[in-house]
Amino acid sequence: MSEALLIALLKGIAVGIVIALPVGPVGVLCVRRTLFEGPTYGFVSGLGAVTADTIFGIIAGFGITIVRDFMLRYQDWFAAIGGLFLVYIGVKALVTASDVEPEPLGGESHLGAYASTFALTITNPVTILALAGIFAKVGVSREAGFLDVGVLVAGVFLGSLLWWLGLSFGISGLRRIVGTVRLVWLDRVSGAILALSGLGLLAAALLAFAGVSL
Repeated sequence: MSEALLIALLKGIAVGIVIALPVGPVGVLCVRRTLFEGPTYGFVSGLGAVTADTIFGIIAGFGITIVRDFMLRYQDWFAAIGGLFLVYIGVKALVTASDVEPEPLGGESHLGAYASTFALTITNPVTILALAGIFAKVGVSREAGFLDVGVLVAGVFLGSLLWWLGLSFGISGLRRIVGTVRLVWLDRVSGAILALSGLGLLAAALLAFAGVSL
């Protein structure tokens, strides 16, 4: 690998970590699944977000304007759908919180955990604009070659993957040292955060539908 491509890869890794760092609803959901279902559920959930971020990176890096414009045009509908799902997950967590030993939720599969976080992340197409701005700052111009952009996007995938891998297996350590009562409260707090985040998304979408700009 040439020095230029190595630099592009390292830049992509940094961008991937920066994009994954904010602790939003998806992060709370991944942490909750790690604590109450195990590190593999948390990691697979994070992988869903990584996949969506990589898709956004491809769209931003290669300038796929048709896809970008479509997603931005219907972002309020995407926000409403994501908000409803977050409210459902949050309310379910509040209702089912108990003092029993945490274990995988009945009927939930790794594929379902992956699909849910992928759907939540992909319904926030504003990330495309954020990535486009970051790519511009790290030196990706319109004249950048296909290989350069491809390596940069691969770095975004790798950086996000490393973040979620470290977070999920790091948080799993808390499962061994946090008492059952504290886990109950963590369940309730995470459920409340998810529900409130969902209500916020729904409110923003409804205001947008009503023509009120924030």
